[in-house]
Amino acid sequence: MPTKEEAKMTGYQELIESAGRVMDAVGVAAVIIGTLFAAIFAATRLVRREGDVYRQFRRFLGRSILLGLELLVAADIIRTVAVTPSMESVAVLAAIVVIRTFLSWSLELEITGRWPWQKRPEVAGQEQGAD
Repeated sequence: MPTKEEAKMTGYQELIESAGRVMDAVGVAAVIIGTLFAAIFAATRLVRREGDVYRQFRRFLGRSILLGLELLVAADIIRTVAVTPSMESVAVLAAIVVIRTFLSWSLELEITGRWPWQKRPEVAGQEQGAD
């Protein structure tokens, strides 16, 4: 029979695992919902013959993927660091974060045309740093 301390730790681990699974689901949902909205908005723009539909679709889709990646990284961090903080699991997490960071930077470059650390070009009458 598990001791009170072991039962408490098992409950904690299950709670953290559940939180990680929820974050995974939210990340996947962000990508799926974002993709659907991007497609719907692109279809309506296409029917109305509004501007550059393809470029706007790619931006919307890219932002959805970026959001999903960020949430998936958060889920990995929650599960890896809080539940099983061994050197092997932290090394795997580091590799996952490096790969997803590279993907995020690549998507950011595709969406905005500049690297995340580059300054935004100043727009006349707009304060720098305001998005």
